[in-house]
Amino acid sequence: MLCILLNDDSLDRLIVSNIYNTNTFDLSVNFIIIDYMKNLKLLQLLESVLGKGKQTSGTNIAFFSPFTSHYKPKLEIDLNTTSEGQNAWHCWISDKKGRSIRSLFKQLNLPKEKFDKLNRIIEVSKYRDTKETKIEYSLQLPNEYQPLWIEKKTPDYRNAIHYLKTRGINIFDIIRYRIGYADSGQYSGKIIIPSYDINGQLNYFVSRAYYKSDPHKHKNPQTSKDIIGFEMLINWNEPIILCEGAFDAITIKRNAIPLFGKIIQPILQKKIIEEHVKDIYICLDSDAINNAIEIAKKFMAEGLNVYFVELSDKDPNELGYKKITEKLEDTYQFSFERMMELKIDSLWK
Repeated sequence: MLCILLNDDSLDRLIVSNIYNTNTFDLSVNFIIIDYMKNLKLLQLLESVLGKGKQTSGTNIAFFSPFTSHYKPKLEIDLNTTSEGQNAWHCWISDKKGRSIRSLFKQLNLPKEKFDKLNRIIEVSKYRDTKETKIEYSLQLPNEYQPLWIEKKTPDYRNAIHYLKTRGINIFDIIRYRIGYADSGQYSGKIIIPSYDINGQLNYFVSRAYYKSDPHKHKNPQTSKDIIGFEMLINWNEPIILCEGAFDAITIKRNAIPLFGKIIQPILQKKIIEEHVKDIYICLDSDAINNAIEIAKKFMAEGLNVYFVELSDKDPNELGYKKITEKLEDTYQFSFERMMELKIDSLWK
């Protein structure tokens, strides 16, 4: 761990010799630079709340405690974030303490913007527990599910079809992904998109309201997301494309796996490695840049060729099939240098 008081000259030399000079690029040193910059941003945030800090030992910084009027800085905070996303803190006078800076901010009743800045620095999503309690029952589609490839002369059928057209979904997609809808029950007024495993068994489904007036745009089953989305349609001998949602995967059309979120689940990660996938495209929304980088790091460490699709303000479904295909074709293999650039950029947003 790089000392928090590394001087600016030392940091400049590290950056110049390792990021901008590709002949002497040292990955381990660049990760040290990233850690240093995270600690620096975290220190700046804490000082905006608690005032000037003073280094005590290691990565511990002492501040004047807001819980007491002691004349010495007695609130110590460890800037080194653990693998669980924690930073221990302790006021030695009042004996107030906690495991995370978030808990400290809660006690100080700080505004939401401080929590938002903290989350961006520590990347709490990176440390979120991806294990979910598995509910032991056979997942089934809602009883009200009706296939959309069977035409009906009803308002709900027409509105469901119209909504899918606005999302760029055609009849061939409807049949391929067995897309349906419900016009009654708890999923009433919603498109239903099922996912099936390699054996053709339902492993998940998502729903999306097709009426603008519906206050509940999404409703998904209370079951684990630790599955492989659209597994029945995946060819592991071809490049794999990871995206966030079902509509994104359907728009991409070929070998796209929806994560049903921003985090890759253990079963999918293990499967990709076991199948010796050679090329993988990471195609997450622009607001999930840090999640995408973490996924890329995992597979680069396993020796896969990773292609990082950099999206701006539109997701794959909003871009449409033609434009997302062009982006995929124009994407080059992801490098450690580019990873460092994106990481550093994200720290200042």
